[in-house]
Amino acid sequence: MTKADLDWPNLDFGYRDTDYNIRFNWHDGSWDEGNLTDARTIPLHMAATCLHYGQECFEGMKAYETRTGDVVLFRPDENAARMARSCEKICMPPVPEDLFIDAIHRVVNANRRFVPPYGTGAALYIRPLVIGTGPEIGVKPAGEYIFLILVTPVGPYFKTGFKPMDMYIDETVDRAAPLGVGDVKVGGNYAASLRAGVSAKRNGFTDVVYLDAKEKKYIDECGPANVFGLTKQDQYVTPESPSILPSITNKSLITLAEEIGLRPQRRHVPVEEIFEFVETGCCGTAAVITPIRSITWRHRKKVYCPDDKPGKRCVELYEKLTAIQVGDQPDPYGWVHRVPER
Repeated sequence: MTKADLDWPNLDFGYRDTDYNIRFNWHDGSWDEGNLTDARTIPLHMAATCLHYGQECFEGMKAYETRTGDVVLFRPDENAARMARSCEKICMPPVPEDLFIDAIHRVVNANRRFVPPYGTGAALYIRPLVIGTGPEIGVKPAGEYIFLILVTPVGPYFKTGFKPMDMYIDETVDRAAPLGVGDVKVGGNYAASLRAGVSAKRNGFTDVVYLDAKEKKYIDECGPANVFGLTKQDQYVTPESPSILPSITNKSLITLAEEIGLRPQRRHVPVEEIFEFVETGCCGTAAVITPIRSITWRHRKKVYCPDDKPGKRCVELYEKLTAIQVGDQPDPYGWVHRVPER
């Protein structure tokens, strides 16, 4: 198959049209068989619950091309399980795992020419979402839903790629709601982080690191990703918090950290501890691992990469994770899932 005519190594992280998306409708108590479509818009009732009451959730994942030309996914069962939990917590019908994964196979196969070539550093981003489409005025669940998956080829989320970036802790802006409410990935909640992110970029930072909403004492996460820190005692420390997204990438890094001799800890991370870390980074499906060069808090700045080079441990984790994701290293955990051609 001839690839799309794109500048693969220089893609940014943004939306680009592809050939198809896939859509399933839920009505009368079940999901239909779904259909591929080239439509870019959704007919939506003006009283749809997704518009009025935020009855919507989404996932983020990627497809990669391997050296041998296969297309693979990374831990899609985890995405399926997380989306099911999200749906249940906001009273939407969950998408069964077999339907979820089969739908991804169908939409990826329909857009194979947009899967970036092996070695370019790019990937096909996959965005499954469920939205309440039934009209309701009054806070109640909808009677109808759409499960939709769109795909788009992307480069690094942060413009720095794997180069270190500068972060800022902004205590003046509260997110109206946390990004991951106790396991729920609710898309609308990201809007509450936009103002702080715009302010950070205006002041020369890449993005924001948030503190916990209750006490403003502990690190939570950055705008689009989980955060981790590495200590002098070889600990991989990442926040334990009911308000952050349970990152599948972070979960994987905790396993890989043990492989390279680190001791993972998921716990409350006092903000003052940023000055004790020797390396820090952001991690997630979009961010992969992005090293942090510096964090500024209350006019104090901690620099982790004075030579602008990622730290040794961040490099080890990044290389190990990405090599597994694209099939360049053995996968003893069964994380990599091949997309069968149809």
